[in-house]
Amino acid sequence: MNIFAKHLIDWYKYEGRELPWRETRDPYTIWVSEIILQQTRISQGTAYFHRFIEQYPDVSKLASADEHDVLKLWQGLGYYSRARNMLTAAKQVMEQFGGKFPGTYKELLQLKGVGEYTAGAIASIAYNLPHAAVDGNVLRVLSRLYAIDTPINSTKGKKLFSQLATEMVPKEAPGTFNQAIMDFGATLCTPGKPDCPGCPLSDMCEAYINNSVENYPVKEKKTKVLDRYMHYLFIRHEDRLWLEKRNDQDIWKNMYQLPLIESYEVLLPEQVLHSKEWQAIFDNAQVEVRSVSNEIIHLLSHRKIHAFFYEIQLIKGEVHHPAKPVYLKDIFNFAVPKLIENYLTEKIQITQS
Repeated sequence: MNIFAKHLIDWYKYEGRELPWRETRDPYTIWVSEIILQQTRISQGTAYFHRFIEQYPDVSKLASADEHDVLKLWQGLGYYSRARNMLTAAKQVMEQFGGKFPGTYKELLQLKGVGEYTAGAIASIAYNLPHAAVDGNVLRVLSRLYAIDTPINSTKGKKLFSQLATEMVPKEAPGTFNQAIMDFGATLCTPGKPDCPGCPLSDMCEAYINNSVENYPVKEKKTKVLDRYMHYLFIRHEDRLWLEKRNDQDIWKNMYQLPLIESYEVLLPEQVLHSKEWQAIFDNAQVEVRSVSNEIIHLLSHRKIHAFFYEIQLIKGEVHHPAKPVYLKDIFNFAVPKLIENYLTEKIQITQS
């Protein structure tokens, strides 16, 4: 075992976090935790992990689940393609692997939504196979340890760090090492204000020795953020409101939303009220616009949502839109994006009080 791995594992024995998915080597449970924790803080993801395992305790239960139920359980976590991919992957396990979770790195990569990091984590932790699991924490630790200025998000950088991490994984304890280096990056070698003076590895860290820790890791410029202007119509008539299902290949696929007027250019409420889209929806209908919310900014990866909500009372006539009326009492049975859930929760509480 190399000296870095030994020191790191010694540190982990005393400082590693106690997490529920570390109490087992069941590959399904480990897989669920890894997918949930992609793009999600542990503090938020832990409750979802418990609910998910309670609802779907094994891969066969998940494989037979309805997509809407999985999305509803996932509601609030974001990046909903993860949930859809999990459902597809569970069916793959049942159909292609006879209901037994794949036991090799190569087979794990065949599962929908499982990339090199997740495959490495499952292979090393569940099966004790010597594969690296390279996440953001690992990239940060290694880039500082060796003062590597190759951008971590470049093609060259990804290959370099993958090779380096693989070389460092000890065959004796690959799972423990992978969890140790991830914890080390998450709790000590953090992005901002790392605890270098208290670091047991500082004497071998080139960035610390050269007083340049803040320079690592190096990243290429981010992809330009796309602005999207979403105007949601909260249409009420007696005890019903209108909902539609998103079916296109886009964010929040197969989730439900309020009828939407959208633009990729600046679109203000006063423009919406006089737009062709508005006229088409409420042609020959009598409506009362009771309120228009302030702009709500909702950030997604590479997207900035500028959202407005219109409270509309349908007095008479029809709504010409693919959305269908649903009873108010049933509204929270539908899987909706967190942005819409927050609005509905507040609005319905007010209207019912």
